[in-house]
Amino acid sequence: MNKKNSPNIGHNKKSLLNSPVEHIDIKSFDARKIIDGMSKMSFTSRDTARAASIYNEMLADKDCSIFLTLAGSTSAGGCMDLYTDLVKYNMVDAIVATGASIIDMDFFEALGFKHYQGSQFQDDAELRNNYIDRIYDTYIDEEELQACDQTICDIANTLKPKTYTSREFILELGKYLKSNSKKKSSLIETAYDNNVPIFCPAFTDSSAGFGLVMHQENNPHKHITIDSIREFRELTEIKLQSKQSGLLMIGGGVPKNFIQDTVVCAELLGKKVDMHKYAIQITVADTRDGACSSSTLKEASSWGKVDITKEQMVFAEATSVLPLIASDAYHRANWKKRSRRNFSQIFES
Repeated sequence: MNKKNSPNIGHNKKSLLNSPVEHIDIKSFDARKIIDGMSKMSFTSRDTARAASIYNEMLADKDCSIFLTLAGSTSAGGCMDLYTDLVKYNMVDAIVATGASIIDMDFFEALGFKHYQGSQFQDDAELRNNYIDRIYDTYIDEEELQACDQTICDIANTLKPKTYTSREFILELGKYLKSNSKKKSSLIETAYDNNVPIFCPAFTDSSAGFGLVMHQENNPHKHITIDSIREFRELTEIKLQSKQSGLLMIGGGVPKNFIQDTVVCAELLGKKVDMHKYAIQITVADTRDGACSSSTLKEASSWGKVDITKEQMVFAEATSVLPLIASDAYHRANWKKRSRRNFSQIFES
C-alpha cells in the first residue's frame, strides 16, 4: 500500500463508497434451530454444528478460559459487532489477532470511518485513481486509512518512551477511545471496559506499523517500541492461570500459532500445564501444502498443544458459518453462568 500523497481523486469516488458494510447482529436472530438441523446433516453443516456444540461446552465449563484468535478480514466483512458481543457477553476471555483486524478494521471504524460494499470485479486501476483500497469485494478509503495511521502516531507521541507489548499499547488505544471514539461499540473499547486483553503478535503488519514508524521517525532518540517477546510471556501467564482453556480460531497464521505455543512455552519454563482442552478452527486454508495456514488441530496434538478429544476443523469461509455458531451460543446462554476472568488486571502494577 502506497503511503505517499494522495493522487487527484476522480469523480467516481463518492459513487464507489456509497454502501457501508453493515455488521451482523447475533442477538437479532436465534440460530439454535438451524444448528440443531445442521447436526443431522453431513459435510460442512455437521462440522459447523459440532463446532457450535464444542463452543457451548467451553462456555459451560467453569474452569475453561476461552481465547479468540482472528486472522483475515472478517472484521471488515461484517463480523465486527459479533466479536464485540463475544466480549460484551463474556463469551471470550482474551484475544489474539492480526494487527489489521484490530487497527485497520476495528480502531479504524472506532474513529468514525467505514468499510464499504464493493465488487471483486471492479477495475483496480480505477480504484487506485480514486485512492480506494480493496479487500475482495470490500472497499476502504485510503485517505481515511492514512488518518488512522496518523492517529496511531499521535497517540504514541503522548506516551512515555519505553517498550510496550502490543497488549499494553492497545490498552492505551482503549483509554484514548473512551473520550474520542465516534463508534462506541468497537472491540478495543469494549475489551478495555471488560478487562479482556488483546494481543497482536505481528502488530507492525498494519496501520499500527505505519503509525509507529512515523512516531519513531519524528522521535529518533526517545520513542516507544513493541516487545513481542514479553507479550509471549504475558500470554503464557494467562494460560498458566487457566485451569483449562479453549480456542475459537478464525483463520490461522500467527495468532493461531501464538496461542497454541503457550503450552510449549510453559513447558520450557518448567511449568506444567494441560494442552488446550477445546479447539475450533474455521478456515478456507488447504492442507495439501502441508500447512493449513499453520497445522490442523490433530497435527497440533503431536506438538503437545491441543487435545484432540474436543476439536473441530470447519472448512468454510468464516462469515458464512460464524454468525450461526455465535448466535447459537448467545441464545443457549451458557455465558450467563460464567464468571469474568478479568485477565487484563493481572498485568497491572
